[in-house]
Amino acid sequence: MTSPPNAVTPSREQLLHNLYEAAELEHNLMCTYLYAAFSLKQGEAEGLRADEAAAVERWRREITAVAVEEMGHLVAVWNITAALGGAPRFGRGNFPLDPGHLPARVVVKLAPFSDATLQHFIYLERPEGSAETDGEGFATERLFTRGSAAPRVTPMARDYDTVGHFYTTLSADLQAFVAAHGEAASFCGERGLQMGPSELNLGGARPVLCSKTALAAFDAIVRQGEGAPSDSESSHYQRFAAIRTELARLRAANAGFQPAWPAATNPVLRRPPKPEGRVWLENPAAAATVDVANASYGLMLRLLAQSYLLPSPSTEKGLHVDLALGLMRAFTPLAEHAARLPAGPSNPDCHAGVSFTTLRDAAAMPPGPAARRFVIERLGELADAAAALHAGEQAERTGRAARQLQTLRERAGRGLDLDAPVSAPAVAAAPPPAPPLPAAAVSDGIEVVQGDKLELRFEAQRCIHARFCVTGAPKVFLANVQGPWLHPDAMPVERLVDIAHACPSGAIQYRRKDGAADEAPPPVNLLSVREHGPYAIRGALVLRGQALGTRATLCRCGASRNKPFCDGSHHDAHFDATGEPETGMLGLPTDMPPTRDGRIDIEPEPNGPLQLRGAIEVLSGTGRMVCRVSQARLCRCGGSATKPFCDGTHTRNGFSAD
Repeated sequence: MTSPPNAVTPSREQLLHNLYEAAELEHNLMCTYLYAAFSLKQGEAEGLRADEAAAVERWRREITAVAVEEMGHLVAVWNITAALGGAPRFGRGNFPLDPGHLPARVVVKLAPFSDATLQHFIYLERPEGSAETDGEGFATERLFTRGSAAPRVTPMARDYDTVGHFYTTLSADLQAFVAAHGEAASFCGERGLQMGPSELNLGGARPVLCSKTALAAFDAIVRQGEGAPSDSESSHYQRFAAIRTELARLRAANAGFQPAWPAATNPVLRRPPKPEGRVWLENPAAAATVDVANASYGLMLRLLAQSYLLPSPSTEKGLHVDLALGLMRAFTPLAEHAARLPAGPSNPDCHAGVSFTTLRDAAAMPPGPAARRFVIERLGELADAAAALHAGEQAERTGRAARQLQTLRERAGRGLDLDAPVSAPAVAAAPPPAPPLPAAAVSDGIEVVQGDKLELRFEAQRCIHARFCVTGAPKVFLANVQGPWLHPDAMPVERLVDIAHACPSGAIQYRRKDGAADEAPPPVNLLSVREHGPYAIRGALVLRGQALGTRATLCRCGASRNKPFCDGSHHDAHFDATGEPETGMLGLPTDMPPTRDGRIDIEPEPNGPLQLRGAIEVLSGTGRMVCRVSQARLCRCGGSATKPFCDGTHTRNGFSAD
């Protein structure tokens, strides 16, 4: 039975106490879903038939997508907590949870994918009135009651049968609290400390401003996942049930079908004082892998906690979120590798697995130079540990993790200023002008020619042969000639400047020598998606911390030999991708933002997408507005089903790029 809402108005302390449990619950569910996904086999090389391999890959994507949605639920709970003036809860109890952390019938533990584990997921996500039973081996050890009928000043836990019931109670309590205290007094937290679309594209990453937005967040959690109607095809319940149906069909065709590695149930890194229900990882390679994975996970939590102390929008807040997400992308291959290693001699038929160990406290540090120094130091330690691990393992997954952690170390070193004061909201600034170069010189692949009123520059590697130069200024840019071909004094300087601005790739740049202003960033940052071609982006561009100018064309086919720039290889590769994505696709915002210009940071992820941060208006090839965002992860492997945005396909199609 679910405990009824309080007969009296709940205190703010009780509301925060319940939200802390909600955060722990969503966090725990996310970990258990990811653990099962990490244990799934990949491809025929791991013993699957072709049809089985295709099915298991679909299951991995589906379970991972559900886990990502749980992360969205977690962000929504954090934002509601912050809106009420509380500090969001980032920690949780380590697996397996001691009785009492959650109600007796809500059991969470780390277990590999199996019929029983899948049934447990279905049971946890079951809709109201469902007759689903729990998976075998997931029954509670003993029934108990957590709540108290007597009124208490001390916050008390509640019992509930389903997660949907819990959120119904939370909604009722919040409404009662707002009715007693009013909107302004209830939602007194600093709004700028919440996480929003400026930092993260997740369903739950929406600022909570009032009871309407808070209750809408609760309702979205219930509708999407726990407690959704049984006929909701997109609900977690229905998605897990569909996997169950396909699993039964494949088992009927092949009784020996084993879709997952026998990863440990509740693995631990040290000899447990209470060994029941735990697997001690004795294998040194497995323990070392899980150690680096757990440490990465722990820093991820601290970075997310830190982000809730930094104002939005700010460069530092966005960087903290980017680093946290980057750590999860390093954690994933380590977790998959661990599931493929033996646990040790005490458990000869069992593999290892990540334990998602949390520290005693994942709280943020006071914002400022000391906190930045900690992040830089810790990422350096993780990168070194991952490099040492890979030197011993020489596995594809450990190599991927090591490269990712080294990239994060370098990005933190560039982006976290140890001398800067506490972060303030970002102020748009153009990149500094490049220093002058000698006349008629070639430096770093850039041809520089001095004219009377401007210095003209051409970078051949970035040219995509849009031909605005040779058709608009044929006397300046002499195509297909021997010897000097750039003649900046052959046309009026203002007209030549216009031609340079038309160059989409940024291959043509200039520096004024007549006292007039150099090229300024545009008043509106634009990213155009070209039909069967690259991204054309305009703004105050900064690539890996280095000023790039105001124009660039970035590869999205995956074939360029000059990544991240386009080199025209999409023609030879016969790249086929529309330049007309739908307006508002994926639910992305289309409203006019308060700021439309300013700096755009471009961070190519190793073997992954282009991470962009800054105000960006995405356009179709014909100029139609697609969305207006403050950050985006753009596909550059050519395989995403949600182009121009990444959907994770790069992890499966072998895409490789720095």
